[in-house]
Amino acid sequence: MTNRKPAVILAAAMIVASGFSRTETVRAQADAHPAFTVGTAAAQRGQKAYGVMHVPAGVDAGYDIPVVVIHGARPGPVLAVVSGAHGTEYASILSVEALIDNPSTAPATLSGTLILVPLVNVPSFERLTPHVNPNDNKSMNSRYPGDLNGTQTDRASAVITKEVVEQCDHLIDLHGGDLDENLRPYSYWTVTGNAKQDEFSRGMVLAFGLDHIIISRERPKDPRASRFLENTASTRGKPSFTAEAGRSGPVDAGDVTMLSDGVLNVMGYLKMTGRAATPVAKPVWVEVTSIASDYNGVFFPQVPRDAHVAKGATIGLVKDVLNRQIAEITSTDAGIIMFIRALPSLKKGDTIASLGVITQEPK
Repeated sequence: MTNRKPAVILAAAMIVASGFSRTETVRAQADAHPAFTVGTAAAQRGQKAYGVMHVPAGVDAGYDIPVVVIHGARPGPVLAVVSGAHGTEYASILSVEALIDNPSTAPATLSGTLILVPLVNVPSFERLTPHVNPNDNKSMNSRYPGDLNGTQTDRASAVITKEVVEQCDHLIDLHGGDLDENLRPYSYWTVTGNAKQDEFSRGMVLAFGLDHIIISRERPKDPRASRFLENTASTRGKPSFTAEAGRSGPVDAGDVTMLSDGVLNVMGYLKMTGRAATPVAKPVWVEVTSIASDYNGVFFPQVPRDAHVAKGATIGLVKDVLNRQIAEITSTDAGIIMFIRALPSLKKGDTIASLGVITQEPK
């Protein structure tokens, strides 16, 4: 028999001897994250830190992705909010910027940790390029989990997977209408097949508050080939979802507020704040199909975003630059115009509209 005290008892005795109370000792042992670091943003408990995630140089140049870590005064969930995968989806970018200094995200009021990434695709933002990173012509929303040996977009995706996805418990990926899209607000809810996780992510989506929800059933299941940011988190067992609000061109302040308020609602649902988490009462559940162009030409939309259309209804016309009609674009089904092309310039393969077909509420 040895008379040595167990290490935990010795450690507790040392803490008490140094002046900490028993309550403080238990709290210290229960805090899994007394400090939290993402990239160069390092925050102690109760602090806010600003920094960047370095995307290393490779076959092309590296760059820095800005990040803020708000490490609450009390332990709790780690929620990551990411926007700007498409650098001209401005409403989503500005909504995350607004969260940085919102009184409800102040460290003193927060339980848990908030990772805020307002702008992933810095090159797109700086060069006014929709949909892709202009440096390698790849979408920054479809290269996850990334590859440090790939081009700039692949390396950026790998950095975000490591620094953000792997460190968070939950993730919200924010988007909005790009320069060529007039979009009605909606969220995506992914069905992974893990009943407990799906129920929790569904609760997050309903708490966010957008009244139209797209059901995604065909997302990749392999975490090594997850493609999308939300899917990268979901395949790693982290309840997550995507939300979109915004439209082509100038920013509507209402869209910005819609997204930032939605994040605050989810924070209430996660018990990170005292905000009431009231789920949207009667959401419209939809499954979507995209309508792409078979033509080059000039596009003339014939219906607005959020229009309810019948199968076969005219949603747009394609003409040449001499105003001669080339084609009439019709709806492939009865449904809701989730977004419609906002710009006249059109080339073969471009998405003309996204059509939401109303479906039953999932059980």
